[in-house]
Amino acid sequence: MDVENVTLLTEFVLEGLTHQPQWKGPLLLAFLVIYLVTIVWNFSLIMLIWSDPHLHIPMYLFLSNLAFMDSWLSSTVTPKLLITLSFEITKISLPECLLQFFSFTFSASVECFLLTSMAYDRYVAICKPLLYPMIMTNRLCVQLVILSFVGGFLHALIHEVFLVRLTFCNSNVIHHFYCDVMPFLKISCSDPSISFLLVFALAGTVQVSTMVTVLVSYACILFTVLQSKSLKGIKKAFSTCGAHLLSVSLYYGPLLFMYVRPASRQADDENMIDSPFYTVIIPVLNPIIYSLRNKQVIDSVRKKLRRNV
Repeated sequence: MDVENVTLLTEFVLEGLTHQPQWKGPLLLAFLVIYLVTIVWNFSLIMLIWSDPHLHIPMYLFLSNLAFMDSWLSSTVTPKLLITLSFEITKISLPECLLQFFSFTFSASVECFLLTSMAYDRYVAICKPLLYPMIMTNRLCVQLVILSFVGGFLHALIHEVFLVRLTFCNSNVIHHFYCDVMPFLKISCSDPSISFLLVFALAGTVQVSTMVTVLVSYACILFTVLQSKSLKGIKKAFSTCGAHLLSVSLYYGPLLFMYVRPASRQADDENMIDSPFYTVIIPVLNPIIYSLRNKQVIDSVRKKLRRNV
């Protein structure tokens, strides 16, 4: 299409979750409560970890960064959604849309890498307990965290570079409640084939490779635990890894489900329903899962409460 003969669009309408007015009130209240709980609980967990010297170990270093990225991910999507539901302001500019997509891709990618680092930490702790202090040093943990952030940034940047090259001139309606890549590409009047390829190749590689690493780590953990034939050891291992395994399952399930289905209007509707699960629900579940299933965190909370009484 000759770009000189068309009007390029720089403002879009987020259609998702606004076409049923009867649900706006309940959705607004639900998302507001979930967002407030997400921010308070995640930052409380971060403060607890950094204020307690007993929690200054690799597992909790990763957990504090995961809590930070959960807050980041939720803050990327939820505030705009709350504004849309409250004031019916569904318009979003192209720069805002690109920034929101970059922030979402960055935080989601970093979470994938952090979950993988946490799985490796559990693998070393259970499969090589005697070598754990020598392998999982503070230096290695910091390096893994930095690599997670750098990897997430580069992953988001590559997608962003190809999105910036696209033009929009036909429809300005994004069939979603935030600027996700798939509905965004579908309204482009440029050829988005390279961006589509990147989504399935690059994003798929990040998701599948990190998920496979996690599964292999836990397969090795399971094999080691069953070999020990110690009921106490088995219970301790499942207690240590249960929270992380549950978090990984909840995170990767809907994320992979979204990008393996063929493109269709029905798939778009299902993706829009699935998206709040890992952009809004998972960030509030993670700190609850790790707090309630972690004896050291519970003991630390009790100590803090006793000091304040």
